[in-house]
Amino acid sequence: MTATAAPTKGDLQQTTGQVVLVRPIGFGYDPETAASNGFQTQLPGVDATRNARDEFDRLVEALIGNGIGVAVLDPIDPKAPNAVFPNNWFSTHAPGLIVLYPMATASRRPERDVHLGEKLARLGFGVAETVDLGAWEQQGLILEGTGSMVLDRAARKAYAVWSPRTTRQALEHWCARMDFEPVGFQATVDGTANGQAVYHTNVLMGIGEAFAAVTLEAIPDAAERNGVKQHLEATNKEVIALSLAQMNAFAGNMLQLNGTQGPRILLSRRAHDSLSTVQRQALARHGELVPVAIPTIETLGGGSIRCMIAENFLPSGH
Repeated sequence: MTATAAPTKGDLQQTTGQVVLVRPIGFGYDPETAASNGFQTQLPGVDATRNARDEFDRLVEALIGNGIGVAVLDPIDPKAPNAVFPNNWFSTHAPGLIVLYPMATASRRPERDVHLGEKLARLGFGVAETVDLGAWEQQGLILEGTGSMVLDRAARKAYAVWSPRTTRQALEHWCARMDFEPVGFQATVDGTANGQAVYHTNVLMGIGEAFAAVTLEAIPDAAERNGVKQHLEATNKEVIALSLAQMNAFAGNMLQLNGTQGPRILLSRRAHDSLSTVQRQALARHGELVPVAIPTIETLGGGSIRCMIAENFLPSGH
């Protein structure tokens, strides 16, 4: 893996001030996704649906309170236990493209809404095209959106951990179609070569305009670990190293957004509290930290704040 300078072709903005969320109407523990998600844990005796609704509302309030535009949708399958994580089944791209993704588990495929473009258009967003890659599932090609890929949109790089949720051929096909450079590598929950794969890349790392918070310790191969760091440094990112314990507290699952009063970095309260003072200070140079407590969603769902937020790069008429 050799780092290259960022290409100039098709540069795009890295962050947006508009997001899409999906209500957790049928939220609950999903044993099918838990098979490949080492971050999911059951919570006996907890009112998961009610807690998830309250946690979701706190996130919406935090986003709006920081001047970030929020479009809230209902899931097309109200029983879908993971619908609160929409960034896995779609992504948006300037100047008006929506991409729908092939999902690894049958329980998540009903989340994919082929009418998403029409719904967002009714909310005032410009949709020029929707590309549906769902048929890739029949070929065993899996790529779960910006969970599988952490995108450096300006540098046209797609970072991806190989896992049952992210297959090599799917990543290569997507990158060829979207004019991105694939940066694929292995990473495990415990950082050992034989450990369980980190199920989604956005648990391991988050990339902002000028920083990357990344769990290099989770990459067992030294050459791949150094290669990822070199790719980030070649695109002028300040690399903020996270520990395995911090990754398991969802510290890598953060997202930089554009608030009306400046950049904001959204992350969970658990993630925020796991960071050292030095790490918080480093991140604060790139945006005000906005922690939101979502313990039920994190524990039962195995995903955190970034997983709940689908960035909206579509042009707005508002």
